[in-house]
Amino acid sequence: MDQSTSQQETRKEPRQPCAETSPIAGHHCVVFAADSRLGSGTVLEMALAVHGHLEQHPEDAVFVFDAVSSRPVDLDLSGDAADVSARYAVAEARAREAMAEASEPAEPPTAKPRRGRPKLGVVGREVTLLPRHWEWLERQPGSASVTLRRLVERARREQAGDEARRQAQESAYRFMLTLAGDRPGYEEALRALYARRRDDFMAQIAPWPSDIREHASRLAEPALTGGGTP
Repeated sequence: MDQSTSQQETRKEPRQPCAETSPIAGHHCVVFAADSRLGSGTVLEMALAVHGHLEQHPEDAVFVFDAVSSRPVDLDLSGDAADVSARYAVAEARAREAMAEASEPAEPPTAKPRRGRPKLGVVGREVTLLPRHWEWLERQPGSASVTLRRLVERARREQAGDEARRQAQESAYRFMLTLAGDRPGYEEALRALYARRRDDFMAQIAPWPSDIREHASRLAEPALTGGGTP
């Protein structure tokens, strides 16, 4: 049997995932074998877990998800356990090195510092506004750039809850489509998810296998109880 992640069709069409995401070293994954949660951990840990599981249960359909986005993760499980371990250990070591290099402080500038205010890392780009917008900006305290930055930061804070809710909805949807797309209550659960009706959502997924139900509810919780605008 091919030792690649088994994603064989065991139900109707909605059960079949699309392996669209390559594993990112150091990121966490969640693995389901059929209807049961096999475990969660780094790509290396889960690659070894899936490899071992398929050696014992080659008939099982195994699904690997990114722990945050629920996008499917495609694992290369060719060879034996030592091959898999070496493959992903090297990838994770390189990822750690890249992260360490990115976090190192930059070399101090050699050029003589100029007088005046520092640039604070700002990037200059063209902004096109209507005349009434420029008139309003000119009436605000501080420069137009300061006012625009202040407005952008305020919008980011106000929309943070909505963005977290949207991401939770998308993650829960991807997971549910793969493992619950043909289960009773699936469509009703999706409607409840996007309408933020928590009680309805929990009622619709109640008959599902416990591991699938618990993971779906965990992914959906920020969307059902977060502070975004309903």
